[in-house]
Amino acid sequence: MKKLAYAVIGIGGVIALLILAESILIPFVYGVVVWFLASFIKSQIQKIPFLKKKGSNWIINSIAFLFILIVLILISSLINSNITYLLKNSKVYAANFQKIIQDLNSVFQIDLSTQITSTIESFDYMGILGSLANNLSGTLGDVIMIALYAVFIFSEESVISDKIKKVFKNPEEYVRVSAILKKMNDATSDYIRLKTQVSLLTGGVGYIFLLIMGVDVAFFWAFLIFALNYIPTIGSLTATLFPAIFSLVQFGEPKPFIIILVGLGIVQWFIGNVLEPKIMGRTLNLSPLVTILALIVWGAIWGITGMLLSVPITVVMVIVFSQFESTRSVAILLSENGEFDEL
Repeated sequence: MKKLAYAVIGIGGVIALLILAESILIPFVYGVVVWFLASFIKSQIQKIPFLKKKGSNWIINSIAFLFILIVLILISSLINSNITYLLKNSKVYAANFQKIIQDLNSVFQIDLSTQITSTIESFDYMGILGSLANNLSGTLGDVIMIALYAVFIFSEESVISDKIKKVFKNPEEYVRVSAILKKMNDATSDYIRLKTQVSLLTGGVGYIFLLIMGVDVAFFWAFLIFALNYIPTIGSLTATLFPAIFSLVQFGEPKPFIIILVGLGIVQWFIGNVLEPKIMGRTLNLSPLVTILALIVWGAIWGITGMLLSVPITVVMVIVFSQFESTRSVAILLSENGEFDEL
């Protein structure tokens, strides 16, 4: 009974720490993600014959980080211009939305016009602009912190092995800890790399489809599809609904809504249920139920960031738990089939 009480107190303490230290831990976790992506880009750059022979390690690291920085700046610029376009055309969208409500009134004999009109008239455009400005400023600050964390992780990369060797002087302990860390690194980097590739494919196909349909700010919706694809199960559903619902507001008729909903739904289903399992293989060893529960728990702790990172964090937990007798039973319950690769 004491062990159970201590476990509950310990878990409660960890959750409280995660919530209280959210502003510090979230940029650090994103910094680790950027480090994984930069490491993959670095490995691709090292395949270039000239850089492989002549390029020093810091030059290759700089190129990898510069590439990521340029991509982030371009994405931020495009999203900002897309949001500006949406706000500029908000009156047109409001008029189309009013038309939809009137059509619903005439078909179902209900009165929604008064409520919707008052909502639209009381829409605080300056408040939206102010909120967007604050969010962009906060994001910029986070990006700087994320970049700093990633740089320092890279600087520690070359000496971490020596530090671990000095901490664990027993050769067997050193080999075991090194194997656990390597397993965590391989599983996390494989997941992030493969999930990013799948998400890019989903977002790219979605972008082309939305362009063909003539949906405004197609890049914004494609980026939303890309980002939400990291969230298990509900992410792809939400990413499909957002542009489909927006098409109602843009076109003021149900036909584009149905086509986009079905079209994006087929894309999401094929990539998520046919292509992704073949690409991902056995990268993950998580029970589907645990995946959903992890999504809920980490979403409650860290919000949207927790949802995005719930899978890789839980994968790392399973790997660590599987290496100790006291927590191995927990790892078996969390895993997909209760089996683990020998380290």
